[in-house]
Amino acid sequence: MMNQGRTDTSAGAMAALARATADGFPAPFAAAARAVAIRVEDTAPAAILTELGLIDPLELTGLYDGIPMTEKSVFDQPLCPDTVWLYRRAILAEWRDRGDVTLEELVAHVTVHEFAHHFGWSDDDIAEIDRWWE
Repeated sequence: MMNQGRTDTSAGAMAALARATADGFPAPFAAAARAVAIRVEDTAPAAILTELGLIDPLELTGLYDGIPMTEKSVFDQPLCPDTVWLYRRAILAEWRDRGDVTLEELVAHVTVHEFAHHFGWSDDDIAEIDRWWE
């Protein structure tokens, strides 16, 4: 089991881990990722859970909110920046339950998954190459 006792689990620490992950993307992905806001909340809002058909807020570790780059148009007038949301309590629950990854690894995984949506990948596309759950 990974040592979970000395790890900073605050929202600020998670946001810093996520930003470091995005900043480490290869060019040109890193440049495109800098335009995306990263936000950490304890759990997803009830309206989001309902929209996704989820009941337990610990089922959702992250969410991409925006228009994927593959669908953007110069005519789009966004009301807010594209955002990657990380849900701290769900991430911590998964980290505790798994016990085989560091918090940094898990936050990086969720961050990469959500940014993949920003770059235009579907969940099915991601599943084709992501062997995280095996």
